[in-house]
Amino acid sequence: MTAGNSVPNSSSNASAMAAEKPPVILVHGAFASGFVWGHVAAKLQAAGHEVLTIDLPGRPSNPMTPDAVSLDLYRDTVLVALANANRPVILVGHSFAGIVIAAAAERASEKIKTLVFVAAYLPHDGDSLLSLAQQDHDAKIGPHLRIDQEKGIAVVEYSARAELFANDGPAPLKEKLPGLILDEPVVPLVTPVRLTNSRFGKVDKVYVHTSADQVISPAFQARMVGSMAVRRTVTLQAGHLPFLTDADGLAAAIESATE
Repeated sequence: MTAGNSVPNSSSNASAMAAEKPPVILVHGAFASGFVWGHVAAKLQAAGHEVLTIDLPGRPSNPMTPDAVSLDLYRDTVLVALANANRPVILVGHSFAGIVIAAAAERASEKIKTLVFVAAYLPHDGDSLLSLAQQDHDAKIGPHLRIDQEKGIAVVEYSARAELFANDGPAPLKEKLPGLILDEPVVPLVTPVRLTNSRFGKVDKVYVHTSADQVISPAFQARMVGSMAVRRTVTLQAGHLPFLTDADGLAAAIESATE
């Protein structure tokens, strides 16, 4: 075949697509680890994005005792990933990770093209997961959450996990899910995040609502979005874990952040 008739191979096409589209960094929330993003990450990669999935400290693949874990450490883990990116990224945070990605944006706003909050806390300066959760009177998780002060962890009642986190999921997922939920170091959950209008406030923001959510209620999601400049919103007919129950919809929502 002559040079004029050559056709780029699939790997070349994939590399070209990845060069055109912003990288995506996915940050899991509390009681989880990075594996939850598997299906969504694969779909974003197939669409031409470079994708990095982060495991925050204190997970089985990134072990650390709860007393050594902090919100600053979570933030710094994301900052390392941002520093290694060769251009501004789409930074995605689920649930509690809304606070983590906000803290990262405060320190490295120039490295971020868009923040995507997926069923996530959308904080103002001084907010913490605890302070925000206390305002969400429609959430169902409170009665099923126990703080083990001696171990420094927050624990979700085993028997409530399936319906809390995946009330919209199929039976096989509900059977498996309780064993996948992790205990969460408590210190990051009660630590206020420090944010400014000149840094975090100026970063482009997209919010993905989950209309059947029982952990962060739809009403409270709407209230948070209404209190801050958010460029785009997308609503999924899903519970709190759309990466497990609607991976196609969530991948498309993250993709739409580039529009």
